[in-house]
Amino acid sequence: MLIRYSTDEKGNPVKKAVVYTKDEHCIKRESIDPDAIFIIDCLKKNGFDSYIVGGAVRDLIGGRTPKDFDIVTDATPSRIKKIFRNSRIIGKRFRLVHVFFGTKIFEVSTFRSIIDGSIGNAFGSMDEDVLRRDFTLNALYYDPLKQQIIDYVGGVEDIKKGIVKPVIPIDRIFIEDPVRMIRAVKYGATTGCKLSHKLKKKIRISAPLLSPVSPSRLTEEFLKIINGGHSFEIVNAALETDLYEYLQPAASNLILENKKFAKSYLENLKKLDDFVKQNQDSRLGERLYFLLKDFVEQLTDWKLEIQSEYSSSEIYKKTWAICRNFVLPINPQRTELDFAVRKLLQDAGIQVKPKRAKRNRKLHIQQDVSEQEN
Repeated sequence: MLIRYSTDEKGNPVKKAVVYTKDEHCIKRESIDPDAIFIIDCLKKNGFDSYIVGGAVRDLIGGRTPKDFDIVTDATPSRIKKIFRNSRIIGKRFRLVHVFFGTKIFEVSTFRSIIDGSIGNAFGSMDEDVLRRDFTLNALYYDPLKQQIIDYVGGVEDIKKGIVKPVIPIDRIFIEDPVRMIRAVKYGATTGCKLSHKLKKKIRISAPLLSPVSPSRLTEEFLKIINGGHSFEIVNAALETDLYEYLQPAASNLILENKKFAKSYLENLKKLDDFVKQNQDSRLGERLYFLLKDFVEQLTDWKLEIQSEYSSSEIYKKTWAICRNFVLPINPQRTELDFAVRKLLQDAGIQVKPKRAKRNRKLHIQQDVSEQEN
């Protein structure tokens, strides 16, 4: 085992990190996406430090296959963009670079400083960047060329022990970014690592901090949950820590009030997970179907609805609006929610005519004028 040092103000050596060699961490190079290695190699050849970071390193240590390989470097976004023609800079507040290889996207970020706390955007050093990471199991840096893991925070040992431990002090971590609470229960549910009693208690106390978080951020996190194949475990953990009432308040209320609904709702999440694992390329609407199934079934007596004076299109419009309110504050694409509602009504015996694509006559006129001008 190697030790990484820096110096203090007086020039004395200070231990900064433990460096695990390939014989100690046992990560196989062939488990790394070759395009990720190519990006890191290019950055190093241009004089920059570069590492695979976060969840990919955690998964590799745990013997799991990473979904993606995020990369961190001391190169600025503009420098990264110049090195890789197949890339683009994204984000206004927090600028990152996406490097494209066919359908694959690699996210490359620049080391961030802690000058403005753990959510600032100033560029910094690797020593600072690690202190911005949320939990120790996500705060590991892997160099696939040297085949070394750099561990500042004891993350390797925490993964082996199976615990989720915050890097940022517990009195600040959720105040600075409440979404970290969702990530904490997600990591615990998907990695087999446990949250300490102290951390769980802090999450329960801090759960109301999610209330002012924007619907777009909550939607992003929630879609990760239902798209990841572990929604049953994560939702159970979110219910246990009082987080789910801020992600899905209507569903949470029904779960608390109705044991039959609660049991069926969770059973359908299991079915959702099985469906996702077997149908990786399925659309979001097919996944929302499982989330809405119990709610729609208990809305009314659908046999009576079929016999009522209402047309199928009227029933659809009413059901769509109710389902839209049910999933709030989550805001899925309208077309995907539309797909799920139509499929559920079809299960109930109500056939809704497919929507016709509207012709944008004005757009066609503009295109014709443009062509004439050219």
